[in-house]
Amino acid sequence: MTENSTREERFAHGLEVLRAVDGEAGQRVIDSLSDISPELGHQIVAWGFGEIYSRPQLAPRDRQLVTLGMLTALGGCEPQLEVHINASLNVGLTPEQIVETLMHAAGYCGFPKALNATFVAKKVFAERGLLPVGEQPAPDATSA
Repeated sequence: MTENSTREERFAHGLEVLRAVDGEAGQRVIDSLSDISPELGHQIVAWGFGEIYSRPQLAPRDRQLVTLGMLTALGGCEPQLEVHINASLNVGLTPEQIVETLMHAAGYCGFPKALNATFVAKKVFAERGLLPVGEQPAPDATSA
């Protein structure tokens, strides 16, 4: 995207990125804002995904690792963690890598926040048939 891109072009680009990363979960978040703050939904798509998330300096999986750490550290972000744990799986992180990320966060933000995040991960993994963690087939090393 360029500085001369229109508002609609930035939104369209952001929507492509959102759908590729978050899938239906991201769209549900945007839809849920339509009757209260459609502009916030627009900014999440156009700026958050179209401008920030799509920057080439970090790969999507690395962006998700950062996001998981920050949402865990903030605490009280369980609905957003659910979306981003799904997104992490969508961009190639394994359940084991996600669990390790949340365990690593415990050292920096405390056990209560890491526990809350881990229970969100458990919910997502259960919904996707990925429990118990560690008993899933290893991903093909060439696809990571």
